[in-house]
Amino acid sequence: MRRLPAIIAACAAILLAALPARAVELGDDGLHKPDWMQVTFRDMAEDLADANAAGKRLLVIFEQRGCIYCRKMHEEVFPLPEIETLLREHYFVVQMNLFGDVEVTDFDGTVRAEKDMATRWGVVFTPTLMFMPEDVPEGMTAGQAAVVTMPGAFGPGTTRALLEWVRDKGYEGDEHFQKYVARVVGGGN
Repeated sequence: MRRLPAIIAACAAILLAALPARAVELGDDGLHKPDWMQVTFRDMAEDLADANAAGKRLLVIFEQRGCIYCRKMHEEVFPLPEIETLLREHYFVVQMNLFGDVEVTDFDGTVRAEKDMATRWGVVFTPTLMFMPEDVPEGMTAGQAAVVTMPGAFGPGTTRALLEWVRDKGYEGDEHFQKYVARVVGGGN
């Protein structure tokens, strides 16, 4: 009988650990809206200038209503303190809707709906993370300029590694991201 409180506490801890980290509010468009995402006019040149002024990297995230992988990222990965801190401190995050109608102005001045810009930039899956350089050569699209485009949902280790690798400009070095992940995360997740 003396062990019953300890057993109950252990079971409660296991149940709590199995729950999602925390629910993130959904917008009218059905997309998750964490407070670290920027609300912008979706003008890529302006967003890049704002990111640079804040000393951050422009990160565009494509998502869609009902995306189970997006939900996983927002409930289980992005809220983890080490990942949320990386996002808040180093990234200027702009959300796009894979099937949205909001107008987006590309770096080359082309204006299209989010869904058409996704096609133009080669985005075919959600979530997709597109990391922009600090400077985009004249006439380039965001799809051409992105230093890294990562489709898919990943576990905390791979996500953290990706955010750190881009922050540290690992893409300019000789170590491929996959090798970096194997080195810093191990078996990968």
